Amino acid sequence: MMKLIFKFKQGREILKIIFMLFVVFSFSKITSADYTVNYGWESTDTILGMRPADCVIAQIATDPVHGGSQSLYLERVSDDTPQAYIAWIVGLQDGDEITVSVWFYDDTPGSAPRGRTWAHWNDSPGDVNVYSGSASGPGFFTTGIGWEEIEWTWTVVDSHTGLVIEARIYSNPGDAVWIDDMTVTVPDHATIYTPGTVALENSTWGDIKAAF
Repeated sequence: MMKLIFKFKQGREILKIIFMLFVVFSFSKITSADYTVNYGWESTDTILGMRPADCVIAQIATDPVHGGSQSLYLERVSDDTPQAYIAWIVGLQDGDEITVSVWFYDDTPGSAPRGRTWAHWNDSPGDVNVYSGSASGPGFFTTGIGWEEIEWTWTVVDSHTGLVIEARIYSNPGDAVWIDDMTVTVPDHATIYTPGTVALENSTWGDIKAAF
């Protein structure tokens, strides 16, 4: 009888250990999940900033559009390559991945203008205009066939904590591209800023428990 009781207690302890491992594993999955924000320039807001100063004209347009009823019109003004800030992610950690997809429109096959996304690090969560070094981006541009999707994934290195996503125009002053339907996916401990808005951070484990 004693042996049976001992084995029963051992079995209960093993079950408790398995349950705790399941809870820890589930918690780690919850806290390491990604979340996504979609932005389509459907309000009056245009960009978060630009570099150099006064390098682009940024306006809301109603034609052409990729989705919804509006898009972003970007016209190059500066002789230097314009950088229009369209998203800003803060609260990042080494190894984090940030995937951004943006639809660009140009209808000039074989000639300028050309558009693409690029990015730079920003280690000051209180100021979108801080530049902490280039984060590079895709090595390809729009090809002039109309709406084209540019997608790229950045990986955080060197203890950077923020990333600014740029829309760039490669052309001459006076040329323009249109932008629409941006999708930004980040780890759930980060925060995404889009023009005129701040995306809601995901729920923490404490938030989830408080909801029950």
